[in-house]
Amino acid sequence: MNLLITGGAGFIGGNFVRLALQTPGWKVGKLVNLDLLTYAGYRGSLADLDGDARHVFVEGDISDTALVAKLLREHQIDAVLNFAAESHVDRSIDSPEPFITTNVLGTQRLLDAVRGYWKELSGEQKERFRFLHVSTDEVYGTLHAGDAAFTEHTPYAPNSPYAASKAASDFLIRAAFHTHKMPVVTTNCSNNYGPYQFPEKLIPLIIRNAIEGKPLPIYGKGENIRDWLFVDDHCRAIWTVLQGGRLGETYNIGGAAEMMNIDVVDTICGLLDELRPDPAGPHARLKTFVTDRPGHDLRYAMDFSKLTRELGWKPGESFESGIRRTVEWYLANNTWCQAVEERSYGRERLGLSK
Repeated sequence: MNLLITGGAGFIGGNFVRLALQTPGWKVGKLVNLDLLTYAGYRGSLADLDGDARHVFVEGDISDTALVAKLLREHQIDAVLNFAAESHVDRSIDSPEPFITTNVLGTQRLLDAVRGYWKELSGEQKERFRFLHVSTDEVYGTLHAGDAAFTEHTPYAPNSPYAASKAASDFLIRAAFHTHKMPVVTTNCSNNYGPYQFPEKLIPLIIRNAIEGKPLPIYGKGENIRDWLFVDDHCRAIWTVLQGGRLGETYNIGGAAEMMNIDVVDTICGLLDELRPDPAGPHARLKTFVTDRPGHDLRYAMDFSKLTRELGWKPGESFESGIRRTVEWYLANNTWCQAVEERSYGRERLGLSK
């Protein structure tokens, strides 16, 4: 398959690109990677792929319909996977407009360009063409303790500008299927973590701050609960859905690892105490509780039984194994971390996870 990946220099997209090109049996021909390289897209994350002729990197915007149409035709694309999105809740609270521009208008313009190309296809190439849209659990709103996990039939109830923009994009994908019969499928995932995640998110933020002896900021009392999904598991789920997902359907992807934020922070501190002890004392001494985010969702949990039942996928990493791999990666990749921080934040890591 020839793939067009949007947002492929970001965290999840970049990990998918790497897996797609390096996993035996995935049978990827050419992979065209379209990324605007905003603050969240870093070309250096893909440096290890520079020698792979199958990887074609293009700096550009999903809203540029002429560019997208050109890439689709020039490279005879068989599937489009849309990872491109503004994704940080705190940033959406401060400034919602970029989220509307990218996540809503950008998604529609991308769909327009892809629909024009798809309509020109014929025969087997048209039959096998797919558009996979990557979305989030946040579109479902929040859960309380004891509530059943989100299913694909849970009504949408987004509570942040980010979540609202992703909900809108999901509805645009749905409309493309029902109105134009486009061969689309949507995935909604829980909180991702793993290598190459930008330092505004909870897990890399805590790791980096702890290493440097800085405060570990925790919203409220740290009681917000998230379902944690290792990024490679997410990418393999996306590939599974791309290969066998039913058209027009949505598939939830989760990690079966619900944890309170405070417990996540304590786990990271314990691992750092083991792997890189601080002469000043246990890393947990750095925990600092800060004013809670406005409208902070209490709990997310994903029921991914549909994906397991229909396509046989389940996560391969437990939180214990995945978080150890993640901490070890950040300890071994200080150069990448510093480059990203200096480029995107001026070394000020003030964001928190969704």
